[in-house]
Amino acid sequence: MKKQILVLGSVNADHVLRVNQFPRPGETVTGSQYSIVGGGKGANQAVACARLGGQTRFMACVGVDAFGGQIIRQLDDDGIDTGCVEQIEGVNTGVALIFVDDNAENCIGIAGEANHYLNATFVERHQQVIKTADYLLMQLETPEDGLLEAATLAIQHDTTVVLNPTPGKPLSEALLACIDIITPNQTEAEVLTGVKVEDPESAAHAASVLHGRGIATVVITMGSQGAFISRLQDDDTVTEMVSAFHVAAVDTTAAGDTFNGGLLVALTEGMDMVAATRFANGCGALAVKRHGAQTSIPTRAEADDFVANVSGSPVVSLSR
Repeated sequence: MKKQILVLGSVNADHVLRVNQFPRPGETVTGSQYSIVGGGKGANQAVACARLGGQTRFMACVGVDAFGGQIIRQLDDDGIDTGCVEQIEGVNTGVALIFVDDNAENCIGIAGEANHYLNATFVERHQQVIKTADYLLMQLETPEDGLLEAATLAIQHDTTVVLNPTPGKPLSEALLACIDIITPNQTEAEVLTGVKVEDPESAAHAASVLHGRGIATVVITMGSQGAFISRLQDDDTVTEMVSAFHVAAVDTTAAGDTFNGGLLVALTEGMDMVAATRFANGCGALAVKRHGAQTSIPTRAEADDFVANVSGSPVVSLSR
């Protein structure tokens, strides 16, 4: 029987406009290829988990509007259990306004809307699905009291808690103490630790700060450098650097979400952290080759073929 992943997080309607360059203050730029697609960190990660082969449940709030109903149907089509996705009366589904430039970078503004209702009261009402999950995956686009309630319930029932701390912001010690695995990027790691992450040495420093706050496993994604892993093991700290797969990027939207989905699926299948991170690197690399958020997330067959046939992503053991 497959282990179960519960993703708790946001849902947004992504309004995407492609531009040659981002506008400066007071400037108007002409864009192209405008589209409205499903997004939100939570929904993206749930889709990634499901498409990559994970048994996936999703806990979220959407509005009683056209997009809210549409996104639930789309999630169902991806094989996600949406029994804990509720439509909230009187509010809109969350929205994200996204510019993507010619360098495949993005600039995003979000309005939480229905996502603000994914609070402690909502989580408590659905606590049974947390108690029965093997992994709980969360992000930071929903209220922290809901995250803390979910994480507290999870640790009481031996559910592994994974936090992708995006968008980056300071977090309470109470929440951090509940986290088993944390997956920041370089900027988010700096926000949480005060350490500017530029290379494996500084990543190790940041990871040591997070270990000191009770987190056993730290995975810092570092763009083209790859992903840095630091794990507390017995009385020692083991660190590895898993290099990236290098591809021509067209859009980085949802690459981190795809990485996290790949990591969780690999862990549920019994891969060790290094092998799971290599698989996740491959999944993220595939996502940046395509436009959009959920439209860029690969299937399991695509990910397996890419990881098996593209050279690269060596693992370097940095310390033991």
